[in-house]
Amino acid sequence: MIVAGVMSGTSADGIDVALVQIHRHGIRPRLELLAHQHTPYPRKIREKILATMNATASVAELSRLNFLLGELYADAVEGAQERAKLQCELVGCHGQTIYHQGTATPFLGRNIACTWQIGEGAVLASRLGVPVVSDFRPADMAAGGEGAPLVPFLDYILFRVPGSGRIVQNIGGIANLTAIPPDARPDDVIAFDTGPGNMVIDAVAQKLFNRAFDPDGKFAAKGNPQFEILRKVLHTPFFQQPPPKTAGREEFGREFVRVFLRLCVDRDKHDVIATATALTARSIADAVHRFVLPLDQRSGFRELIASGGGTKNATLMRMLSDELTPLGIRVRTTDELGLPSEAKEAVAFALLAYQTWRRKPSNVPSATGAKRSAILGKISYA
Repeated sequence: MIVAGVMSGTSADGIDVALVQIHRHGIRPRLELLAHQHTPYPRKIREKILATMNATASVAELSRLNFLLGELYADAVEGAQERAKLQCELVGCHGQTIYHQGTATPFLGRNIACTWQIGEGAVLASRLGVPVVSDFRPADMAAGGEGAPLVPFLDYILFRVPGSGRIVQNIGGIANLTAIPPDARPDDVIAFDTGPGNMVIDAVAQKLFNRAFDPDGKFAAKGNPQFEILRKVLHTPFFQQPPPKTAGREEFGREFVRVFLRLCVDRDKHDVIATATALTARSIADAVHRFVLPLDQRSGFRELIASGGGTKNATLMRMLSDELTPLGIRVRTTDELGLPSEAKEAVAFALLAYQTWRRKPSNVPSATGAKRSAILGKISYA
């Protein structure tokens, strides 16, 4: 079966489509990436999405944006299919997260956890003429989980190796890892968000350099991280909290950046973006040291396999390697293992859709905190 996975992340930089051939292969599906395409969001749409994440949109605008994104996702899938001369039979669309609160808090007399990904699946199904699985996170949350991370199911399928532990680290807007101990069973896997990935770096680049991101980390490379500021930031509650835990713009968006820039007042702007970059690298390494290495007393974790847009930032990758080398961990990328880093999350949602279509669960309860396995997503028929 050819499945199209569609992903647009917290950076809101655009839409990734992966066309994946999935075969039934015993208890573990076998995947082959056939094509991948990235479609940037038009500037005005990206600005509207980011404004929506910061709670400045009306209900009417949210409804319109939900249907507009359905159209844009359909455009992106059609474009990928035309370029690859392929036709998918099923679509798995994550949608655009505009709010995620994985931990229940009091609301009108009940403790409520909630999430919201927009991009109307019915529009996709109607445009493409195939079933669409979307809205993956709520089923895990209904089972007591945090609704994230969901990519660990793919990580376990693709990257588990006998006798060796691996850490699979995605660096998108938010950074999240999957720890797969040596000879792991699914229940041995843990996964959680480590903190900001590109989100704070991008915001600082926009504020100080009038650029949407730091190209190849060249601005950060000219600066020096301010380690006293790093120590202050890393003592905030999120970084101290043990997994499972999730994060989004609610934790590392506009307000976090405002506080971060206040701490960096009067510092050279290259030092500021170098500090933001070091925050991502050090928070990942700190999470590995505190929460992952104790999982295996044999110190069987020897590799961290990175994916996501952060792998394109040479300064960030150098900092990450410098942080992890003393722990005996080598940094690699999924590209080295045959999966383009920018395609990985779209591939994951193709796999999750395939599992749902076969009525099979695909959350990893040890990663999300759910009380049980769950079949994820909702199906829109053509």
